[in-house]
Parts: sequence; structure tokens; C-alpha cells
Amino acid sequence: MALLLNVQSLSKSYGAAPVFEDLSLSIGDGDRLGLIGPNGSGKSTLLEILAGRRDPDSGTVAVRKNVRLSYVAQESQFLPGRTVRQVIREALDRSSVPEHERAAREAETLGRAGFDDFEADAAALSGGWRKRLAIAEALATAPDLLLLDEPTNHLDLAGIEWLESLLQSVRFAAVVISHDRYFLENVATEMAELNRVYPEGLLRVDGNYSAFLVRKDEFLRAQAKQQESLANRVRTEIEWLRRGPKARATKAKARIDRAHEMIADLTDRKARGRTAAVDIDFSATERKTKRLIELEQVSYSIANRTLFSELDFTLTAGARVGLVGPNGSGKTTLLRLLRGELAPGAGEIRRAEQLRIVYFDQNRGLDPDVTLRRALAPDSDSVTYQDRTIHVASWAARFLFTGEQLNQPVGRLSGGERARVLIAKLMLEPADVLLLDEPTNDLDIPTLEILEESLLEFRGALVLVTHDRYLLDRVSTVVLGLDGQGGAGQFADYSQWELWQTECKPPKERLSSPVSVESGSVAPPKKKLSYLEAREYETLEERIARAEEVVREKHSALVSPDILADGRLLQNTYREFQDAQTAVDELYARWAELEEKIT
Repeated sequence: MALLLNVQSLSKSYGAAPVFEDLSLSIGDGDRLGLIGPNGSGKSTLLEILAGRRDPDSGTVAVRKNVRLSYVAQESQFLPGRTVRQVIREALDRSSVPEHERAAREAETLGRAGFDDFEADAAALSGGWRKRLAIAEALATAPDLLLLDEPTNHLDLAGIEWLESLLQSVRFAAVVISHDRYFLENVATEMAELNRVYPEGLLRVDGNYSAFLVRKDEFLRAQAKQQESLANRVRTEIEWLRRGPKARATKAKARIDRAHEMIADLTDRKARGRTAAVDIDFSATERKTKRLIELEQVSYSIANRTLFSELDFTLTAGARVGLVGPNGSGKTTLLRLLRGELAPGAGEIRRAEQLRIVYFDQNRGLDPDVTLRRALAPDSDSVTYQDRTIHVASWAARFLFTGEQLNQPVGRLSGGERARVLIAKLMLEPADVLLLDEPTNDLDIPTLEILEESLLEFRGALVLVTHDRYLLDRVSTVVLGLDGQGGAGQFADYSQWELWQTECKPPKERLSSPVSVESGSVAPPKKKLSYLEAREYETLEERIARAEEVVREKHSALVSPDILADGRLLQNTYREFQDAQTAVDELYARWAELEEKIT
């Protein structure tokens, strides 16, 4: 395997605090590396250094000559007035793609990304479609190495599945920062965790996320045994030192030096192994009411487009509802209707008396100029949690904030830290109903696991919008799906919803009857191609014809006297012929797969 990029002894600090030290990493052809780590461990900083957008304090980043490298940041922004097509064309210009290849590359890139309107204003797209466009822009350059920083944060579930399929099918290498455990399970061929708990600051494992968890557990167990053995030896040496050995003899002096080295090693191991965890615990009220919110024949439209119609929905105490659907299907709108922020276009919403609803807004509504102290405790230097008064410094520490951070403005916090501030504020409000709109964005995996446990223990009702399929499967007791065409349905779990989406009912057969969270599941529809599959199917015949033409060209080249006379050239040409034939076989297999869905 040829190396694309090699990092040696990389260090980076902000002020006196080191982000990472003496870090080494290599990326080879075809690697799909999932990069994880606690908030603040330096994942985004490392990716920016790899992309050449930030300089390390020390160490080297060596990139192989002529390697094309593309980077997609967490936030995808485009200049106003630029169309989707223009963004891709400008990317092709920057990468010096030959003129005769541009039209095909442009159509293939945009088609792959699922775009229909190529003249849409890029800056006006939703967050999910801006992210798709940013990834498509990177793909247009035909990269050898693609660097993605939290690409799933703004994608809906369909978008995440699109990205999974894309990364599984490409031949270039990729480094992906993500906390989406299903995504890492499906995409990564290698995993690496940035964490000071490891002696070298990083643990890298061949395999997907579940393989990584096994190896990590084995590593930490072995490290714990080593630390225990070292601690026993240090106790022996300390007892010997206390007896006051004379350091004149060479052997005694060497033993004293070794003892001090072991003590320093043990201190370092203990410091690295010290991990803190966010303490999340939502407070439920003591309400005994069973039926909390009832929607009867509720409809809502925006700009003459029906989001959902005649929806019957009953939210009961203890229910944990996962709310899913493509971007623009009305998930956030439905949360706002449940909260009472919007009125339905038709139908009726009934709420229990004095119902206490707590709402987590995905837009992270924090004043960036307010200090962390005032964000956590607006009126004093203490908060009241479950009838107890807690000093703001102790409350901040519960969410892994230091005393030095209390006087920093919120705008200087990372995305994950701002999410923790919002969760801290929510926890101060006892709730009958929790409405959570994408609470997982930017949270690291340890914090996600604690959030899961807290939601499972919450005694009130919960409605959760999230793109984290693992969290959705683990927490929700029922899934309410909005199809984006005005229909809705209840499903036992995310997999059942996904099946319905894949099979994709024709518009005239879409679910139009009202659905209740307490009713039975929707019957699966007949098979039909999804929108993206239909687009793919339409182009397959032409793609097969082009691929077969390449096979014929390579076969003709194989019998050319010039190539037959050159052993190395013959070997390369034969490999190209085999690759072309494999591509044809894969296209025919995909055609048969789609044909089977139609018939």
C-alpha cells in the first residue's frame, strides 16, 4: 500500500494547554479512517493541519507528490448568488480538469449527490443540502484523499445513508471525524481515537467501530494490569528509599534513579488515565396524568405545501417517540406545534393542564458575548437543581468546564461545549415533556452514551429528533415517520421506517389516513425504486455502454505489438483491462438488482 500522507511527531497547543503532543499518523491508498475522541482532544485541529489550513507547533506533515487532497469543514458556507452548478464548475476549474471531461464530471457529481435543481442558490440551501454540495464540490476535484469533519451533523438520515453508500463505493482514501456510531460501523475500515489516556496520544485499530471497541477494551485492560504491577513495584521501591540507602555505591545510585523513574511513570499513567464524564440527569415532574398531548386531525402547510395532514397523535407519560423524516418534512414544525409555538392549519391540539414542556433547539440559541458563568446561572452565582442549591463552579464542573472558563464568552466554546451548556440549562427545568431537536450534534461518544442513559431513565414523555440512528434505536419505543409528501406513519423501530422509505410508495398510494402513536404499524408498501435509484437506473444503460467501450479499448491495447514488447507496460495494461471488466460486471449486477425491484 502506497502512503499518501505521513505525519511525524506533531504537537499543537493553545496558550499553555497542549491539544496533542508528539503525534504520528499515516494514511495510505484506499484507507477509510474513522477519527474519534473526546471534545477538546484536537480532532478538528488535526484535520485542519492535515489539510494545510493550520500550522503545527512542531512536527512534520509529508504529502506524496501530486496527491489531490480535498477538505470539507464542519460548517458549509457558499457566497450568495452562486448556483449549485457554478460551485461545481468552479471546483473543476481549480482542479484543472480537461475541458472535454467537465460536462460529464459535473453531471456525474451532481447526480451522485442527489441534486435536481442545478440552478438553485447554493447559499439559500438547507444545512443538509449545503453539506451535500460541499461534499460534491470536494468530489468534483477527484481527490486521492478526502478529509471530512463531522459530515453527518447537518445531514438528515437519508443524507447519511447517501454518504455511507458513497464512501463504501469509492476508491480514494478518506479520514472522517464522526460520532455517529452506525456510520463508523458501516464506513470505516480503520479507527483511531485521539485521547490522552493512550501513551502515544492515539490508538489505531484495523476494522470498523465494533472491532475498535473490542481492541480498546483489551488495550485498557492490559494497561490497567501494567499500572497495577508498576504500582506494586513502586511501593517496594518507596519502602526501600525510606530506609535511607546511601547513594555512594554505583548499584544503589542506579536503583534510586530507577525508583524515581518508576514513580514518574506511574504518576504519568495515573494522570493520563484520569477521565471525567458529563453528569446528565433530566428532572421529571411528579405529574400523574396519563395523556399529555393529543393531536386530532391536525394538518399544517407551508407555502402551499402540505407537511402533514389529518394527523392523530397521542403523547402519553413514559412514551419515547423518535421523530424521523427527510429534511423539510416538518419534524421541527411538529415539535413547535407540540410546544404551542405554532397553531395548526386545521384540527385541534389538546394539552394537559399546567403541562411543563422543555425544548432543546437545534439552532443553539446562546448569546456568544455572554460569559459561561452567566449562561449557566443568569441571575446569581448558584443554580437550583432538584431542590438543591449548587454553586455555579460546581455546576460547570459537572459538565467538564474548568473554573478558568467561567469568565470566557460562550462564543469561544466549541460546538460540543455549547451543546453541553444547553443541556445544563435544560436540566434545571423539571419537565413533563422533553422535546429534543438534534441534541447530539457535536457531542462526543462518551457524552452521547451518558445522554442515552439519562433519556432512558427520564420518567416523563420524550419526542426526539436525531440523525444518530444508534441513539434513536436505543431510546425510542416508537418511531413516527413523516414522508415529506404530507403522509405520516408509526413504526416499531428505525429499521421498519427505513424499509418503508426504501420501498417508497407511489404518490397516489401514500398514507393519507390518520395515524396515532397508539395504533398499529403501517403495512409495508409494494416495492418501487426510490428517487435516487430511479435516477441511477435511467443512466445505467449509457454507463454500461461506455464501460464496455473501455473494455474493448483495453483489449485492443493488449494485442498491440508495442505493448506486447514491453513487459511492464503489458502488466499495467492487463491490470487496467481487468479493472474495466470488473466495472462492467458491477454495473450489470446493479442493473439486475434494480430490475428485480421494478418487476
